Amino acid sequence: MMINEIFYSIQGEGKWTGLPNIFIRTTGCNLRCSFCDTQYAYKNGREMSIEEIARRIKKYPCKYVCLTGGEPLLQKDTIDLIKKLIEENYSICLETNGSLNIEKILVNIKNRKHLIISLDIKCPSSNMHQKMYLNNISLLNKNDQLKFVILDKKDYEYAKNIIRKHKPQCTVFFQPVWGIDPIILSRWILSDGLNIRLSLQIHKIIWGDKKRGV
Repeated sequence: MMINEIFYSIQGEGKWTGLPNIFIRTTGCNLRCSFCDTQYAYKNGREMSIEEIARRIKKYPCKYVCLTGGEPLLQKDTIDLIKKLIEENYSICLETNGSLNIEKILVNIKNRKHLIISLDIKCPSSNMHQKMYLNNISLLNKNDQLKFVILDKKDYEYAKNIIRKHKPQCTVFFQPVWGIDPIILSRWILSDGLNIRLSLQIHKIIWGDKKRGV
């Protein structure tokens, strides 16, 4: 597998917010979102075997792994890596960008007790919303999570309409684009009485938004 970086830090987004996590970031992404904060992962990385990755992460005192990117599903060995880590008693959160069919994960990973799928759905401000595979939403179970990154009211209404149409079973997160005042998004959520969670990327609040490996 082509790996951009492996590090140990605090999870800043989603259901595991605040928990120590081992982050495995794969190289390569098929999208080019306007607000991407990991452009360095588009190309840079080094080849690592599944066994090498497993040995590397054992040095960290943690059993939570966030498999992120880039886009992990572009790597042919991602499913085998997930299986290996589950066998070694890790809990995995797989972050995927919403453009690729996740059905192959569900077919190959039967033990979903230890795997959360964290599915992004890109909004119009990303310039990638037309590349979304929205059928993925119906494949998520109640333990998974769905995330929308929101820049403006157009993004907010877009996300709200997708939720109403697809009725996801899982927890839904609305996350403001970094640098946008979260008060605005909070007011919209409260006004509409949405049953979603606000995500604030606390890793950037803790470490700053320019640091890598944290």
